[in-house]
Amino acid sequence: MWSTDELAAELTGLREEHGRLLARGLSLDLTRGKPAPEQLDLASDMLALPGRGDHRSADGIDCRNYGGLQGLPELRAVWGELLGVPAAQLVAGGNSSLSLMHDCVVNALLRGTTEGPRWVDQPSVAFLCPVPGYDRHFALCEQLGIDMITVPMTESGPDLDLVRRLVAADPRIKGMWCVPTHSNPTGTTYSVDTVRALATMPTAAPDFRLFWDNAYALHHLADDAAVAADVLGPCAEAGHPNRPLVFASTSKITMAGSGVCFFGSSPPNVAWLLAYLGKRTIGPDKLNELRHVRFLPDAQSVRAHMRRHRDIVKPKFDLVLDILAETLGGTGIATWTEPVGGYFISLDVPDGCANRVVELAKQAGIALTPAGATFPYGRDPRDRNIRIAPTFPSIDEVEAATRGLALCVRLAAAEKAATAEPLAG
Repeated sequence: MWSTDELAAELTGLREEHGRLLARGLSLDLTRGKPAPEQLDLASDMLALPGRGDHRSADGIDCRNYGGLQGLPELRAVWGELLGVPAAQLVAGGNSSLSLMHDCVVNALLRGTTEGPRWVDQPSVAFLCPVPGYDRHFALCEQLGIDMITVPMTESGPDLDLVRRLVAADPRIKGMWCVPTHSNPTGTTYSVDTVRALATMPTAAPDFRLFWDNAYALHHLADDAAVAADVLGPCAEAGHPNRPLVFASTSKITMAGSGVCFFGSSPPNVAWLLAYLGKRTIGPDKLNELRHVRFLPDAQSVRAHMRRHRDIVKPKFDLVLDILAETLGGTGIATWTEPVGGYFISLDVPDGCANRVVELAKQAGIALTPAGATFPYGRDPRDRNIRIAPTFPSIDEVEAATRGLALCVRLAAAEKAATAEPLAG
């Protein structure tokens, strides 16, 4: 514990250092998990595909024309292998898996599910939200008036004891957001036991759904890569074949603005979604699907492509972790995850300090994801979690931003300590 004099000296020194940081006039951004330009360049050759006159799929489909609502069979075969979903139970769509999540929620609200009536006719609907979690999942629920119930994450996935109690007791709970591999933002991968428990647990709502967002299933930072857990099999074996709705996309693999997204589930759920999509579109962008399958023709080529991504991204993660250890290690004022995959590092600062850290960083020209963004309604009850996204900036920008962030954490912690009583004399 600092003495009063020691704390005063510490604060003075940190404020002077922060003043020097402000004087540098930085403009750095650690807010969103976007691929860097070098990552996008890896898929540049795809833009020349398919070649002139080369517009037919393997089974002769003219990809220039309407139709093919479920997506090209050869593309679904490749990605079905990668995602652990039979090709016949996979739907390929536009560039955003979030759009398919939105479609599934809206379809359930307005038309019901394969087991139940329209959700909108219920007195209220709730989703379980593991925290810290993905802000866009939460924003979707908030926009559609779905109540959100938080569940803390553990090292093996969401707190199962709490999840079991909640879904067994409350028929309002119709869904649960899951990022099972390299979760956003903690990097946690659900254990086999966690997946099995989620597949088999009794639920008060007969049409309960696992929204299984496999956004980072192939984004590994370590050699011993985690394999995306099979959720369809355990759910079917437990008598809940319609429970999982699996989502993924190539947006962080090929071109973020023009990738392909996927939906996988039971045959009845695939038919349910296609019936909805058939009223919304006459078919997907099959030329883009053809472009993707020509560029990445099999699962092996996709995995090799992702190793090239790792070569670009991993040094940035390593640098962030090294700087955090150098500047904050042993201080007792911060903890952080050390992910082996995904796009984020989750940083916890002293309770009540996250908003102040973000404010101090903003003053210095370092943009961070808003404090609280990893919780429903943007409210972190402990005001401590900050999501770090190191993929997009250059390596030099990552270093400058992380060192600046660490300084802001130290200053915010010292400011809080100065208001605490008593201080040692």
